[in-house]
Amino acid sequence: MAEIEDYQKQLTEVLEARAAWFEKSELAKLKEEFRTFHTAFAGLYNLFLKKGLIIADVYKNEVKISELEVPETGPFEEGDWKDQYSLRLSNYDNQLDFLVNFYQFSVDFLSMEKIKTILGLVRFIDWTKLSSNSEAPNNKATMEVINQAKAGADPLSASIINEGLSKLSRTTGSILSYLKMLSDYNREAYKGTLRTKVLGSLNPGEASSIPLLKKKIAAEMPGQPFYPELLEEINKENSKAGKALRDKVLKQLVVPEDKSKMEAPQISFKGILIEGLNAIGSSNTSINEIAAKLDENAEFLEGRKNGFWDKLKRVIQQMLNKEPDPTIFDVEYIDPIKGVPIKEKVDFSNFRSEMDRKCRTLIALSSRTGAAFNKMQSMSESQLVVLLEKNIRDIQTMHKILGALDDFFKLEAGREDRDKVKGIKPELATMKNAIVKANQRRHEYSAQKEEEEQLKKLGITSGT
Repeated sequence: MAEIEDYQKQLTEVLEARAAWFEKSELAKLKEEFRTFHTAFAGLYNLFLKKGLIIADVYKNEVKISELEVPETGPFEEGDWKDQYSLRLSNYDNQLDFLVNFYQFSVDFLSMEKIKTILGLVRFIDWTKLSSNSEAPNNKATMEVINQAKAGADPLSASIINEGLSKLSRTTGSILSYLKMLSDYNREAYKGTLRTKVLGSLNPGEASSIPLLKKKIAAEMPGQPFYPELLEEINKENSKAGKALRDKVLKQLVVPEDKSKMEAPQISFKGILIEGLNAIGSSNTSINEIAAKLDENAEFLEGRKNGFWDKLKRVIQQMLNKEPDPTIFDVEYIDPIKGVPIKEKVDFSNFRSEMDRKCRTLIALSSRTGAAFNKMQSMSESQLVVLLEKNIRDIQTMHKILGALDDFFKLEAGREDRDKVKGIKPELATMKNAIVKANQRRHEYSAQKEEEEQLKKLGITSGT
């Protein structure tokens, strides 16, 4: 009995130390691996969309996620598998985005059930064993799409595919290793709580009563499920021959020795800023799509002003070699800071030219390979911060004016012709999402730098 009490004391100590180790370093590394995983997948996903190998989900940006959920992994229903596969990938991208940007990475939050769901996400497609002959429907479909993408692929596309697959395979192994450690910790933490809160107050006869145990667990460990296999492990550990099992548990939970004096988690601050630039750069697609719609809307409004005096005015301007009058639209929007309406005159031709110029910049910022990417990597952190903040401000301003133009065109068209005006709300939502992601990276960078400064004041250096 004394041996068991001593073991429970040691178990509590090593569990506390391991939990602190997870919180201080390992969970940050796990999140970084997931960020790399998602970035690699997003590169492939966007490439598949661009090449028309999968179908865009028009409702993708309207999905609201409150908890992780593994997308469908079963056989495709009869019909067009491409439609079903496209929706699965869209859902998968949303789930990974939620996991990386909004999920809580803490020991208390990541229960065994949550880890099980995360494992399901990691294994949704087995990036380490992709095969056209796979029995897993998602694996087989993914391999088929990859083969189509590789057929006649240009060097840039081939690079994105190869680099993406390599990163997904590597990070899958690393992530599974972290999740295994977390799962093992949770099992022993559950058993430790079971020992102290439930079994400690029961005699041997009561401890073997399953109905009584379930009742006690519900009372003492609310919200925790009942795992009979873990109870069986405790019984084996408490047996006369259980010392070897107890020693194995303690050895498994001991925090690996840190040979450096005090080492803070190594985080690539520059990488966070480049991810922010990639995020804001991704808005180039939406802006291009909006530009095409705005051109049609402006042409539609101009077409309505084609009376006799309008035609005569244009003829006179041509005769006098005068430039046509600029197209000025009077728009109105709400100031996001003061909350008051602001009126602004928009020179449409100049604004459209600015959109085109900005798109060229954004395309470069969205690059994850090539000369533009190498240029960003060669920049200092301070230069990257200035570049990121400037582009966030520019896109925020553009988003505000585009929203006002959308309202303006619909109002000018009138109720009878409103259906002829091309709406841009979905594209604006995608732009907004890019702004949010870029801002998240900017704030994450600031928080990491502040933490680094605090560590320096304490005499702790990162990566020493």
